[in-house]
Amino acid sequence: MNLKSKPFYLNDSDIKWVEGALADMTEKEKIAQLFCLITYTDDENYLKYLAGGLKVGGVMTRTMSLNEIVNTVTMLQKNAKIPMLISANLEAGLNQACLEGTRVGCQMGIAATGDKKYATELARVIGEEATALGINWAFAPIIDIDYNFRNPITNTRTFGSNTETVAQFGKAYVEEVQKHGIAASIKHFPGDGVDERDQHLLASVNTLSCEEWDKSYGYVYQTCIEAGAKTVMVGHIMQPAYSKALNPALTDKDVVPGLIAPELLNGLLREKLGFNGLIVTDSTTMAGMGTVMPREKAVPLTIASGCDMFLFTKNLEEDFAFMTEGVKSGVITKERLDEAVTRILALKASLKLHEKNNLPNEAEARKIVGSAGHKEIAKEVAQKNITLVKNEKGVLPISPEKYKRVLVYKKEGAASAFGGGVSSGACDKFIEKLKNAGFDVSVFVPDGGWEGMAKPVKEIYENYDMIIYIVSLATKSNQTIVRLEWAEPMGADVPVYMNSVPTIMISLENPYHLLDAPRVKTYINTYGGADEILDALMDKLTGKSEFTGISPVDAFCGKWDTRL
Repeated sequence: MNLKSKPFYLNDSDIKWVEGALADMTEKEKIAQLFCLITYTDDENYLKYLAGGLKVGGVMTRTMSLNEIVNTVTMLQKNAKIPMLISANLEAGLNQACLEGTRVGCQMGIAATGDKKYATELARVIGEEATALGINWAFAPIIDIDYNFRNPITNTRTFGSNTETVAQFGKAYVEEVQKHGIAASIKHFPGDGVDERDQHLLASVNTLSCEEWDKSYGYVYQTCIEAGAKTVMVGHIMQPAYSKALNPALTDKDVVPGLIAPELLNGLLREKLGFNGLIVTDSTTMAGMGTVMPREKAVPLTIASGCDMFLFTKNLEEDFAFMTEGVKSGVITKERLDEAVTRILALKASLKLHEKNNLPNEAEARKIVGSAGHKEIAKEVAQKNITLVKNEKGVLPISPEKYKRVLVYKKEGAASAFGGGVSSGACDKFIEKLKNAGFDVSVFVPDGGWEGMAKPVKEIYENYDMIIYIVSLATKSNQTIVRLEWAEPMGADVPVYMNSVPTIMISLENPYHLLDAPRVKTYINTYGGADEILDALMDKLTGKSEFTGISPVDAFCGKWDTRL
């Protein structure tokens, strides 16, 4: 561990502070530094307990108002003996931490622009807004590769399925966000997107061979590590090929997820890839770790195996007790504890937290967070990334003169408390925009007619000039599949009229819905349902601007019939 080298680049004064802070800590305080906990609130008593009572190393904030974020960060830093890491999931924009923050665009939407400068712009906007609020650690970028369209969690959170795109866009994000004093965390090592299962619910598997991994995930991680990424987040994901190659004694039942796999953390990440920064676990409330061993064993094993920081707890007092017992029993050696805490302190020193005030100014933050200039970037991204995947000749552009009577089929799901699911009200907003543009819009409602009792198809032919499907179904935690589910009776809303009535399907979230509607002849992906995206979508549908987006994934899902 060389604190003067990449990614910390500490000077003698910084190192002196790190060494002094470590020497001044009790064993209990060192253990507390290992934890990055979470807050959903700016409750003063709770925050004082985390910072001044427990003295944890960091806290992640869930989405709050700007005022609440400022209060939260201020309370934490004022009560901390050692400055704290304040983190957030900053993948698409600061809106994931602050209600007033700018949503620039999901990572797949950024990649769909075809220009990595927008990865830089994403990170710039995030960097400026996060800095204004005192947030200093971005749990981003995601550098998973979306190889498996059935994966229920990677999807539009990734830069797509092209290795070079993921590497270069990930690198651009890392370099820019860290210019603003925000540590990047590349995730989720050893790589999600191969398995079709959700690592929130089990220990998923990256099934690539060592050679395949080196050319894909290995290349992406190496690129971002060389770019200076300060931290790596490790997931509940197994990589059997490398685990067995690095430790030939392992049998199938011995293979464990990355966050408790010493051969992956040390042999692969530290030694082969040369990563010298801080390693943090993914959320330890996820089920993957718990499916392979008892929690009392797994908690200290994360640190003993090579992670430096433990993200969240299932039960605060119990997990602290498990970690403390791990130190007392020698599962975590004194040397390993000191090494982990040293890296935590080194990260803080590399961000100059020991020299800064670290307290946000609400008045100044309000000038930056959600500023007009930042929102213009979001609008620009939306105009450039909307992708016309399939185009039936002569259907576009649309107008009330051409297609006055429009039948809309609305498909949307329930939102997740942790983000994802559905853009709130996006389908209804789109319908309202159609009406405002002069279209007569009817929304489809299944009539309940079974065999022999359905309405005549002539009613569709004679009463509507166009059919539009607007779909808002996004990936989210604890969801094992994201697919179109058709209405009763007998798939009442399945696209069956496109050979007689011009039909357009628009997916606001998931880019893979052609799988379940393969013969739709005009299909569009927008990578989100924010207001600026819906405005850009209307511009393109009505011919005011051209479709320029480039799909970062195979929207045809490898199927021949989806191209018909």
